[in-house]
Amino acid sequence: MSPTNPPTQNVRHVEVAIAGAGFGGLAMAIQLQKRGINDFVILEKKGEVGGAWRDNHYPGAACDVQSHMYSFSFETKSDWTKRYAPWHEIQQYILDTVKKYKLREKTLLNQEVVSAVFNEGIGKWVVKTQGGETIIARHWVLASGPLHVPAMPEIKGLENFKGKVMHSAEWDHAYDLAGKKVASIGTGGSAIQYVPEIAPKVGQMHVFQRTPAWVIPRDERKYSAFSKAMFKALPFTQTLHRWRCYWTNESRLWPILNPWMARIGEGLLKKFISYQVKDPALVKKLTPDYTLGCKRILISNKWYPTFNRQNVELVTDAISHFTEDGIVTKDGKERKLDCVILGTGFIVDPRIYMKNFELRGRNGHTVQEDWKVSPTSYYGITTANYPNMYQLVGPHTGLGHNSIIFMIEAQVDYIIQCIELVKQKGADYIDVKPEAMTRFLGEMTQALKGTVWSSGCKSWYQTADGINFAIWPKSTWRYWLETRSVNEADYVFGKCTGPLLSAVGGGASTASLNLAGEQAMARTSLR
Repeated sequence: MSPTNPPTQNVRHVEVAIAGAGFGGLAMAIQLQKRGINDFVILEKKGEVGGAWRDNHYPGAACDVQSHMYSFSFETKSDWTKRYAPWHEIQQYILDTVKKYKLREKTLLNQEVVSAVFNEGIGKWVVKTQGGETIIARHWVLASGPLHVPAMPEIKGLENFKGKVMHSAEWDHAYDLAGKKVASIGTGGSAIQYVPEIAPKVGQMHVFQRTPAWVIPRDERKYSAFSKAMFKALPFTQTLHRWRCYWTNESRLWPILNPWMARIGEGLLKKFISYQVKDPALVKKLTPDYTLGCKRILISNKWYPTFNRQNVELVTDAISHFTEDGIVTKDGKERKLDCVILGTGFIVDPRIYMKNFELRGRNGHTVQEDWKVSPTSYYGITTANYPNMYQLVGPHTGLGHNSIIFMIEAQVDYIIQCIELVKQKGADYIDVKPEAMTRFLGEMTQALKGTVWSSGCKSWYQTADGINFAIWPKSTWRYWLETRSVNEADYVFGKCTGPLLSAVGGGASTASLNLAGEQAMARTSLR
């Protein structure tokens, strides 16, 4: 952007600002509307809604949670085609939902949030976007989710490779893979879906694996016309089906919480791998040496049989470097390539993907400083010293066994309770007490002990230092139960006196807003 042509400063005043138009942000917006709170705006960094399902459209992309669970409980869909929906069906569901609830008019596209600063004088957030928007909001919801920034591997010489390079979340469908020599780096949730799909088309497929995954069979059955008609005509049958899916998923938690049960499952899966893969040497390479469930369990019927193909090679030697036309592994062998696909997942640690994002709370607090050791919050929703700020799928609310949408809906309801409490008490803000957050973190640390998540493997659930900050280590119904109502004793409700909004809304800088706020602030506890 030319410095001589800065973006026009548009200042908007809203009750709630939401960052992200994926499942989380949309659920937040819809429930706000249902509770009569219509003064909100959704800020989306890209040109369309959908989040992960807008971005991940690689061959074979599909959900690993059942279709009827991977949808809103308040907006069910009776005609899902399969048990596990492909990406385009999920994205269409999102688009249909946006249309039904008329959220387009509430959404600003291509407006990536670059800073959010709490103004202590007025008790509101000043949110700025790359597109030049300034939003002044009483409440600020961070709904970007953890899977939106592709992780790019740091491999020597990658920048010098002259062939095609693409991340699985940035798939170029215009590039013809037919007959090409292709490498896939990574064997995670995306790779196990696209590798089997493209293997029959390419000339040679090299799959570079650092750590094998536990992969279980996938239910690929389609819903019959009768089932879809029954779900539509008799909605209670769909509700029963959803509950069956839910409790089936919850049962998967038992081996995770009880490693001895996981070891029984490992024995069965080892036999499954041996049955699927013909070469005993490959069976050994594809069999994990860590406890089942320590890393995310993946589902596929095509992954293991793919390695029986003559044009597919599993490479377990570490990569040394790239050349202009290939990859050299540590054993000195070079493989000539036309294309490299990075199935390396996403940056999940918010301290990394938010390192250039200004997020400033009370008294100069920043997440870069407060989360120096590890990201933390209270039930993954509120964070001490960041009043009126809420997260969806925040620290310790990720799942390895059930639908994250269940968690999102519980969080959305909790956030709306917080918003309503602020209004009911005549307060300007609500701020969780540090001791409540510390207590919650202690409960999470204790709950993780003795589970497969603490059995020693390295996963994306952890920081680089091995701290598990992502996972909710209990049943999801426990989370729902514990967040059913806001425990007011864990919060401070504050009142501010500062400059009138009309005096600060005309394009004033964040710094001047904070200065005015600090000079005029007179906080009082309402409890």
